[in-house]
Amino acid sequence: MTQQSELIIEPLSGRPANACVFILHGLGADGYDFEPLVPQLDLPAGAEVRFVMPHAPRLAVSVNNGMTMPAWYDILSVDLGREVDSGQLASSAERIQQLMRRQIEGGIDSRRLVVAGFSQGGAVAYQAALTFEQPLAGLLAMSTYLADRDVPGPGDGAALPIEAHHGTADPVVPESLGRQSVETLRALGYAVEYRTYEMAHALCPEQIGDISRFLGARLA
Repeated sequence: MTQQSELIIEPLSGRPANACVFILHGLGADGYDFEPLVPQLDLPAGAEVRFVMPHAPRLAVSVNNGMTMPAWYDILSVDLGREVDSGQLASSAERIQQLMRRQIEGGIDSRRLVVAGFSQGGAVAYQAALTFEQPLAGLLAMSTYLADRDVPGPGDGAALPIEAHHGTADPVVPESLGRQSVETLRALGYAVEYRTYEMAHALCPEQIGDISRFLGARLA
């Protein structure tokens, strides 16, 4: 996979960033997919948030007849096991972790970083956040699943706040798969807040309010 660029949105106030939120898009989209979300978020005063929205590389996707499209990893099967290319998943997660380290090197405390992702991007967000070597402010997984269940438990360090969102009528990533992922993480010892919405594979206004609340609680 070749290294790709990312969309960066600086704090709307014009002041220097003191927090950073990464949002990873879904299959076939790009970083601009979540650009319209930013102005809709109700962020707390004093939280000068930089948004980083990376673009996935273009890959051949097996379940889409080998068609080349923006993808974080190849999906080999869409059954409930979600067979994926684990090497590409790990590579994408490492790329996100490199971007996270860049923000830390630039002066933002790791505990002011939130990793969020939608669908395939959510699977990478899970992988990147759960295997990162420093404590984070939070992990937001939207309409997604845990692609690699061989992830470490929370250990003795600060617990990672995790919230997972899913549509009850999702035809792309079944809600049962999202719930199963949450149950796996809870069994490992993570405290995960799970929220469902009457929607398909998308975002809804009620959910945007919950995203604002989650970011506000983590970055206030």
